[in-house]
Amino acid sequence: MSEVASRPVVDWSLAASTGAFLARGGPVVSREEAGLAVTELRELSLDAEAHVRELTGLGAGLPLLPGDVVDRPGWVRSAAAGLDALTAKALPPNPAGPLGPVLAGGAGVQTGVVLAFLASRVLGQYDPFGGPDGGGRLLLVAPNVVTAQQALQVPGRDFRLWVCLHESTHRLQFTAVGWLRDYFADEVERLVGGLTGDDDGMADLLGRLPDALREARRAKADGLVAVGQLLRSPEQREVFDRLLALSTLLEGHADYVMDAVGPSVVPSVETIRARFTERRKGGGMLDRLLRALLGVDAKIRQYAQGAAFTRHVVDRVGMAGFNAVWTSPNTLPTRAEIADPEAWVRRVHP
Repeated sequence: MSEVASRPVVDWSLAASTGAFLARGGPVVSREEAGLAVTELRELSLDAEAHVRELTGLGAGLPLLPGDVVDRPGWVRSAAAGLDALTAKALPPNPAGPLGPVLAGGAGVQTGVVLAFLASRVLGQYDPFGGPDGGGRLLLVAPNVVTAQQALQVPGRDFRLWVCLHESTHRLQFTAVGWLRDYFADEVERLVGGLTGDDDGMADLLGRLPDALREARRAKADGLVAVGQLLRSPEQREVFDRLLALSTLLEGHADYVMDAVGPSVVPSVETIRARFTERRKGGGMLDRLLRALLGVDAKIRQYAQGAAFTRHVVDRVGMAGFNAVWTSPNTLPTRAEIADPEAWVRRVHP
C-alpha cells in the first residue's frame, strides 16, 4: 500500500468550516430568554463545580472558573481544534505524495459532516486539550440546552445546573487528577498511531467498518465492541479496551455525580433524569440510524454501565474508597471490572 494510503490525515480547518456551515440554527427564543440562558449557564458552571468538589472530595485548592457558553458553530470549531491537538502526534501533518491534500480535504469534509450532526445534540463538553493555550476548556452549548429543556418541560434553572454538574465533573476529573490528561493522550496516540503505521491501517479498518456495524445491529450488539473486533493486533485491542473502560468510567462517574448532588440543589432532579433518559431513546428512523453509525447509542449505554460501577463502589467503600480509581493508571477499572465492580473492589481494596 502506498505511503499516502497508509498515513491518512484530516484537514481540521476544513472540518471546522464544513461543520460550522452545516450546523443547524438553534431554537427560536426571545433575546431576553437567550440572554438569561447564557448568563445562567456561565454562573451555574461555577456553582456546579463547587457542589461536585464537596461531593467527591476532588479539586481542593484549584481555582473555580466559569465555563465558556457557545453556539453550535462555536462547538464545532472547538471540537475540531481539540481533535487536531489530540491526534497531532499520531497523524502526520504532511503526507507524502500529490494526493495528500486531496485525501486530507476529503477526510476533513467527512469529519465536518459528523461534527455538524453532533453539534445539535451535545449539551456540553470538557475538552482537556482545548482553549487558547491547549490547557483545557469547558464548553456549554446554549441552544442545545434550551432545546432539551423545552422538550423535557422541566424548570430552566434546574436543568441548566444539572447539565453543568455533569460537565464540571469531567473538568474536575482531568484537572484534579494530574496524570489523567497525558495518559489519555498517550493511549489515543498508541491506538491511532498503530492504525496509521501498519500496512492495513486506517483505510482498511474504515472499509470494513460499515459491514461490522450492520452485523452488530442485526445481532443487537454494541457498535463499539464491533469496532474493537476490527482491530488487527492484540496490542491495538488492548489499547482500545483501556480507552473504552476509561471513557465508561468518566461518563458514568459524571452521571452518578449529577444525580447524587441531591434535590436540595436540583429540586426536580428525579423528574429531569426520568424524562432525559426517555428522551435519549427517541428520534426518527434516520436519527436512530445515524446515532448507531456514530456510536451514540453505544455511548448512552456507557453512561449506564459507568454509573452502575460508580454507584456499586461508592456503596461498598465510600467516596474516598472510590477515589482510589484516580491513584494511577493501574487502579483504573478494566472493561471486565466495569461489568463486575466487585472484582475491582477486591483488587484495589483487598
